[in-house]
Amino acid sequence: MTGLRADFLDGMSRAAATVNIITTGGTAGRAGLTVSAMTSVSADTPKPTLLICINANSAGAAPIIENGVFAVNVLSESQADVSDVFAGRSAHSGDARFGCATWQEGATGAPLLDGALVCFDCRVAQHRRIGTHHVLFGEVEAVRFSGEGRPLIYAQRSYAVPAELLG
Repeated sequence: MTGLRADFLDGMSRAAATVNIITTGGTAGRAGLTVSAMTSVSADTPKPTLLICINANSAGAAPIIENGVFAVNVLSESQADVSDVFAGRSAHSGDARFGCATWQEGATGAPLLDGALVCFDCRVAQHRRIGTHHVLFGEVEAVRFSGEGRPLIYAQRSYAVPAELLG
């Protein structure tokens, strides 16, 4: 791989991000996938808004869009195994992936991961396809704090945890 695309991918691998499981539930079924592309958009809208990016070819993309809801489950340092399951690095697939952990149903119907540092329960406000990915804006309906510890980080194509959080 050479050129601007390769440089972009290599550069993005150096931008550390939290590891998140995006889940959905509803008439289109339950689905989930691992993503690092999640960020705050604004707390100063009628409902706080965040943004996620998901690969259009992922099995979770269509159910998320059809259900119109999703949860962002921000993983703790002890949940790399859950990330691997939802990233497709295990024998589990489809709904069987949810057997790797304990879940509660959120207000929107999206599954919320027990032990996640925080779960953002969202309704899709807007979505747009850009290249190979869907960009979804979620209006946050509820925030649940359920875990302790440090966030699981993905950087330079591997998991890490912050050695120290300055504050």
